[in-house]
Amino acid sequence: MDKLLGILKGIRPDVDFENETSLVDDGILDSFDVVSIISELDDAFGVQIRIDELDPENFNSAASIMALIEKLKK
Repeated sequence: MDKLLGILKGIRPDVDFENETSLVDDGILDSFDVVSIISELDDAFGVQIRIDELDPENFNSAASIMALIEKLKK
């Protein structure tokens, strides 16, 4: 999780990723942020995020992003 938080803070240092639970739903992250996150996740964790996984629920919090990474690593 620390690695993920480092990536997220590198993209958007102004966001409290530890506590925020509606990153996409509240418009905190826009589509450009999500694309940047996806690219960084591929590089850092070796996961390929497919179009059908681009559901806002997968990107609303650091915990949901981490859950997606864990699911894709299996």
